Amino acid sequence: MNKIEKIKESTRLLSDRLSGEPEIGMVLGSGLSESLTPILDGVEELSWSKVPHFPQPTVEGHEGKYLIGTLFEKEVLIQQGRIHWYEGLPWDDVIYPVRVQKYLGIEKLIMTNAAGGINEGFSPGDLCLLTDHINFSGDNPLRGPNNDEFGPRFPDLSYAYDQELRNIATEAANQMGIDLQHGVYAMTSGPSYETPAEIEALRTLGADLVGMSTVPEVIAANHSGMEVLAISCVTNKAAGMQDKLTHEEVLEVTEKTNEKLGKLIGEIVKRI
Repeated sequence: MNKIEKIKESTRLLSDRLSGEPEIGMVLGSGLSESLTPILDGVEELSWSKVPHFPQPTVEGHEGKYLIGTLFEKEVLIQQGRIHWYEGLPWDDVIYPVRVQKYLGIEKLIMTNAAGGINEGFSPGDLCLLTDHINFSGDNPLRGPNNDEFGPRFPDLSYAYDQELRNIATEAANQMGIDLQHGVYAMTSGPSYETPAEIEALRTLGADLVGMSTVPEVIAANHSGMEVLAISCVTNKAAGMQDKLTHEEVLEVTEKTNEKLGKLIGEIVKRI
C-alpha cells in the first residue's frame, strides 16, 4: 500500500467519526494538549492507535489523540501531540497527520509549540506569534520524489505563516489584553538541547525562538495549500541564557500557560 492509499484509509476512518466537515485543524504541542478542552463543546476523543497507519508519539506531553468538537459553533479537529524527527521516524511519519488533515478538507491549520527564547526580551510564559522560520535541521520533509497529488515540486514559502490569520491573532490578543510577542522560530533536529554557541549563531541569523518541531509540518501544510498560523509558548531562556534546560521545566511552564493560550485560540477561531 503506497502513502496516498494509507492516508486515504486513515481519512476514511476519521470522516466516519465527524458529524460535519471541519475547515479548521489544530496541532497542540508539548504540554499544551489541554489548552482548549475547557471551551470545547460536544467533545469526542479518538486515539491515534485506533486510526490505521498512524505513527505513535513517544515523548511525554504528546498524547497522540484527536479531539473532535465544536468551538464557537465551528467544528474543529484538534491533534493532541505530534511526531518529532528526533524520535527516529522517517519524514513521512512526521508529516503524516498534517497530510491526513488536508485530505479531510481542512484549509486552515493552527499550530502551537513549546520553544526556548533567544530574544532577550522574551520571558517564560510569553506567547509568541510566528512570523517566519529558519530550518536549522539540515533536512527537508519534502526531500525525495514529489507526488503532485500533495503539491508542487518547488513550493513557495514566502508566506509560510498566513498574513491574514496573523492579523486576526494580533487583533484578538490586543482585545484580550494579551501581550503577544512576534518572532522568527528556528528548528533544530534535537533531541539534545542546543549549545550556547549554537544559540548565539541562531541569534545572529535572526532567530527569536528555538525548538525541535513545527517547521516540517508548516512546510508540508504549505506544500498542500493550507493556511498556517503558529503560536509558541516560551518555556525557558535558550542555552547560555540560564543555568540549565530540562523537559520538566517545559511541561511546568506550558501547564501554567494552557488557559491563556486556549482563550486566545478560541477568540481567533471565533474571528475566522
